[in-house]
Amino acid sequence: MKYRVNRKTGDRISEIGMGSSYIAEAEHDEAIRTIRRAYEGGVNYFDLAAGSAAAFPLYGEALHDVRDKVFFQIHFGADYTSGDYGWSLDLNTIRKSVQWQLEQLRTDYIDYGFIHCQDEISDWETYKKNGVYDYILDLKKQGIVRHIGVSSHTPAVILQILDEADVDMLMFSVNPGYDRGQGEYAYGEWEERRKVFLRCEKDGIGISVMKPLSGGQLLDAKTSPFGKALTVHQCLRYVLDQPGVLTALPGAKSVSQIEDLLSYYEKSEEETDYSIIASYEHAETRGRCVYCNHCKPCPMGIDIGLVNKYYDLALAGDAMAVNHYKMLEVNASNCIQCGHCDSRCPFGAAQSERMQEIRAYMEEY
Repeated sequence: MKYRVNRKTGDRISEIGMGSSYIAEAEHDEAIRTIRRAYEGGVNYFDLAAGSAAAFPLYGEALHDVRDKVFFQIHFGADYTSGDYGWSLDLNTIRKSVQWQLEQLRTDYIDYGFIHCQDEISDWETYKKNGVYDYILDLKKQGIVRHIGVSSHTPAVILQILDEADVDMLMFSVNPGYDRGQGEYAYGEWEERRKVFLRCEKDGIGISVMKPLSGGQLLDAKTSPFGKALTVHQCLRYVLDQPGVLTALPGAKSVSQIEDLLSYYEKSEEETDYSIIASYEHAETRGRCVYCNHCKPCPMGIDIGLVNKYYDLALAGDAMAVNHYKMLEVNASNCIQCGHCDSRCPFGAAQSERMQEIRAYMEEY
């Protein structure tokens, strides 16, 4: 397992986390083994926007003895009164739900308390008006909530909340399909979604990714917008390549599924290469670097994807990105204009020209 640090909190978070949409579908003992195997494999970040109330006692049983070694992401707005997932903006309902979740999880604190499922500006206005946001802030003062997060599928709403609230973590729906307008929660155009990634990277706000497999849509050629099935590992690499992302949160309901997720680190570059997504013509991404590194190897040793990422972050106002770029042993100034990267880019990016552009920009600092 590899880990990334949330710059706002200092937490060291596993690149692969675990979502809870399906765990309650497993037989009890298998569910416990699944959660425990994830932990033993290095997973330390668990999202509790569960599909069923039955998930909570499973996590409580599986992880109560290692509670101080894991992070729980708990949502203020998820309601399990009916036994299944529900959504509420009512303060009393949320108070009861959060207390019940804590009891079932066998814990008395929340690592990341989330402003839950804000897909419309009106949701956020109601959330504040009803006192739910103040409730989270009060629990943070008491030390019950340690950090504050927000979950949303909508870029415009995310950016407004980040302007108004002190957020430490964002939960955002990210995968190759959504970023190209394909899928149920493919909200926002490419540039809007890109602004979210760059804003979070610049401000040190970590992103935990929901729906990294698009609910399985991307794993089936019949439903994949690219006409071919992607693998779990291609989807994971795509998500983890995006600026600001700390952890991907795929759901699982068996030990074998956890083993498959953990095998990501054993896969070759070729096995995780997601350049197949270039087969789907998308005007906004054509000719743009998406950091896939399909252009490797550069004969001069330039990490072209990383150089592009630092440049994009610098353009978004991230001064640290300029410093990171200048610390690279090899950067755009080493480009010899051989065109190798141009010929290999599946998205049609003119990388040799971009290296000249990046070099000129960075030399001004």
